[in-house]
Amino acid sequence: MSDLLLELFSEEIPARMQAGAARDLERLVAGALSDRGLLFEGVRAFAGPRRLTLAVAGLPAKQPDVREEKKGPRVGAPDKAVQGFLRSAGVRLEDCETRDDGKGQFYVAVIAFKGRATADVIAEFLPEALAKLPWPKSMRWPQPSLMPAGSTPSGGNAPVRWVRPLHSILCTLDGEVVSFTFAGVASGNKTRGHRFLSSGEIEAKRFEDYAKKLRAAHVVLDAEERKAIIFEGVKGAAFVHGLELIPDEGLLDEVAGLAEWPVVLIGAIEDQFMDVPPEILQTAMRTHQKYFSLRDPKTGRFANRFALVANMVAEDGGKQIVAGNERVLRARLSDAKFFWDQDRKVPLHRRIGDLKNIVFHARAGTMLDRATRIALVASLLADILGQDVVNAERAGLLAKADLTSGVVGEFPELQGVMGRYYAREGGEDDAVADAIAEHYKPLGPNDRVPTAPISAIVALADKIDSLVSLWRGGEEPTGSKDPFALRRAGLGIIRIVLENKLRLALRLPMLAALAADQPLADVAWGTRLREALSSATLLMGLAEELKERARAADRPADAQIADKVMAFLADRLKVALREKGTRHDLIDAVLSLGGEDDLVRLVARVEALQAFLKSDDGVNLLTAYRRAANILKAEEKKDAIAYDGEPDPEGFAAPEEKALFVELATASELIKAEIARERFAGAMGVMARLRRHVDAFFEKVTVNDKDAGLRKNRLLLLSRLRAVLHTVADFSKIEG
Repeated sequence: MSDLLLELFSEEIPARMQAGAARDLERLVAGALSDRGLLFEGVRAFAGPRRLTLAVAGLPAKQPDVREEKKGPRVGAPDKAVQGFLRSAGVRLEDCETRDDGKGQFYVAVIAFKGRATADVIAEFLPEALAKLPWPKSMRWPQPSLMPAGSTPSGGNAPVRWVRPLHSILCTLDGEVVSFTFAGVASGNKTRGHRFLSSGEIEAKRFEDYAKKLRAAHVVLDAEERKAIIFEGVKGAAFVHGLELIPDEGLLDEVAGLAEWPVVLIGAIEDQFMDVPPEILQTAMRTHQKYFSLRDPKTGRFANRFALVANMVAEDGGKQIVAGNERVLRARLSDAKFFWDQDRKVPLHRRIGDLKNIVFHARAGTMLDRATRIALVASLLADILGQDVVNAERAGLLAKADLTSGVVGEFPELQGVMGRYYAREGGEDDAVADAIAEHYKPLGPNDRVPTAPISAIVALADKIDSLVSLWRGGEEPTGSKDPFALRRAGLGIIRIVLENKLRLALRLPMLAALAADQPLADVAWGTRLREALSSATLLMGLAEELKERARAADRPADAQIADKVMAFLADRLKVALREKGTRHDLIDAVLSLGGEDDLVRLVARVEALQAFLKSDDGVNLLTAYRRAANILKAEEKKDAIAYDGEPDPEGFAAPEEKALFVELATASELIKAEIARERFAGAMGVMARLRRHVDAFFEKVTVNDKDAGLRKNRLLLLSRLRAVLHTVADFSKIEG
């Protein structure tokens, strides 16, 4: 068995592209080998600042021989048909075999393909595979200008696409060079080590030799090993100063892609910058300089030290490197401190008016419009949930104000965080300040949900407004695009509601968000709407008028948009619940009843239904439902009528059907009462008691009786059974 070694050596590859490029290279090469019958024992891909490497173990020396049979016309067929078959198969008649299938003899062309040498196959497909490597961004350059001496151009001056100029290709199979040319670079068995800590070319034939020589040339090939070196190095260096690392997995991944031979050094932050909020310091160091932040493990306070990762072993132990980085950091932090000092001169509430200069969306208004909508929806939610309406409205109005600050302009990732600082500087209530900081949460599936009442309300208002305003603006997500992250907003709404167990009907605040931009153009309506927003009851009374105003403004009906957004949330809810083991068909069964926009209540119903269907009573009742539904479907189709009326209690003959009728009447009222009290397990218990009566009915009673009156009454009884069960869920949606 043979081993393949492939390395593509280039100028620096952006760190964010390295891991994906390694996976794509592995996928393309492994796929091409498998497609050509070259099976292998294992494959490993590596990525670093200047090289992509692939090691494939256990390849055969050549492709397997292939024998293919092609059936032809029968013996004695017209000559034209026989000659056409021979041409298509590429054989002569004397090379064909004859077979007998019991109906007569026919020709069979036996085509044998000898397996080619693996090296030849690899040399043939590699240039094509490398050309397909899907870089997020790539460069083009004329081939001859960057060709190593002695290489042969292919394609003349045609520009080549690659992430950065390609310098060399190392490709060997079982120690021998696999010869091919890509991007004007001919393959060989040589590479280079660290840019500064090594010199000259390195010759390598096999992976073990290659990895060993690279390490001797100050190159750590494996990205995971580089990450471990950096992590342990920062921990150890911080410990010497009595500090600890502030974890930052994303920065660790990035820095591991910047240094082939990582060396950790510690620098100092000047005291003049230590009164700047730590979030600003950490973001400035992380974003611009790729420095790790440290803290005091005893107090948890941000430390006046930072860790940097050099790609160099310095003779002076790194003193000059640290000094140079400290000078650069001083300039960066001076800018950050200037913005911080300037921002504090303007109270947060005085920044609200400047939001009119920031466009949220061409068809959804400015950030001032958005802040107004969020404030109105937040006040409504606070009233529904029995929370502080004034604080909710205040937090909603101020939530986006920090977008006009210098710090957020320089570091957009600090929006919300800086709003909390500015709010506290301006004397706002702590609940308002915290809500401003947390209203963007959750930012993803692993981010925490805000739990403080005002924070949860404003976060909910923000996401509701995003959904409905952008939906009305024509930005609803599709299967291939979601530029405004509305799916994330939808999952955020679901998580906030469910994890905080917020009892509210979501359609109502959606209607409020859809109408909340109209006060800007209609003062009278704005006054009425603000009054209405202080009471959920009043707003419910205005719902129809809100729809009429939307139509009068030549917009899609608010109710229609709210329905579409609720359907969108229902799909997101299915995704969220499926991940927790809830059956999607049960979610459909409950949602199909319509009118349910209280997510907490909906999930409770689904969970109760799932528990019921795991019991014997549930399984048997579902079977009986299907039997009843199938009978009704068949008879309604045959009779061309719908059996959906009430059966006549005087028209029953058998005691079993009379008993079932009485039980259904009782069960119907009990189920409705239990659902109204949200005792869904109790509703399932009522359904369970129907089981024996339904079983007895199907065992003793013939539905399609010869007597037309009895038949009709029994079909109406089955229809009544279906209707009672549909009070809980649409059982026709349940699978299994």
